[in-house]
Amino acid sequence: MFRPRPPDIPHPPTTVHGHQDRAPLAFAGRPLAPYAGAVAAVVVVGIVLTALLAAVAVTAVSVAVAAVVLRSLVNGADRR
Repeated sequence: MFRPRPPDIPHPPTTVHGHQDRAPLAFAGRPLAPYAGAVAAVVVVGIVLTALLAAVAVTAVSVAVAAVVLRSLVNGADRR
């Protein structure tokens, strides 16, 4: 009475594909060499931007450390 039944799965229609009459697309005739320069430029710009971001991050950390040290020195001088 309460036995599980597998769900009804509709079967996709079967179609028969005929012979392909069209020839495969030929190479457009443009060499890929001109695009190599553009790809290299994008990679170089990405590397430079990543290096600049890393330099900004290192500078921010060093400024934060210097601020903490200066604050502790100023607070220590007031207590003496």
